[in-house]
Amino acid sequence: MEKIAKDVGDIQSRLLDHRPVISAEIRYFVREFEEKRGNRESRLLESLNKMVVESNDQIQSTNVEDMNQQLSDIIKRLEAANHMAERVQQREQEPQQSVQLQTNMERLKDEWEEFLKEQQRLKEVVNEEHDKAVAQLSIKYSEMKKDLTKFPPI
Repeated sequence: MEKIAKDVGDIQSRLLDHRPVISAEIRYFVREFEEKRGNRESRLLESLNKMVVESNDQIQSTNVEDMNQQLSDIIKRLEAANHMAERVQQREQEPQQSVQLQTNMERLKDEWEEFLKEQQRLKEVVNEEHDKAVAQLSIKYSEMKKDLTKFPPI
């Protein structure tokens, strides 16, 4: 009987316990899914990666070229703006400079006139001193001449 109970238990476990069969089926399904799906996914990912790299290269090259062009345009505009600003500053400074120049010229003329007057005054002083010195020397030499005439020539 024991044998029969054992056989009935084996039959019952085979008929009613599906765990080993289900586990085997799950392992088979997972293995098949991973092999077939995994290859397809890796191929898809590789193709997507390739497309992204190509797109980046194209976009970067066109972006760099566009940015260089835009940068050169901006530089040209800035140079033009700087030139215009310099011209405006020059125009604003010209009247100020001309007024300053006139003021400076008038001041220099006044200084020059004062200098000439001072030079004239100094010239007159020097001439007077010279005339006095000449007069003194004339008197001295005339006196010496008179003294010489008093003595007979040798």
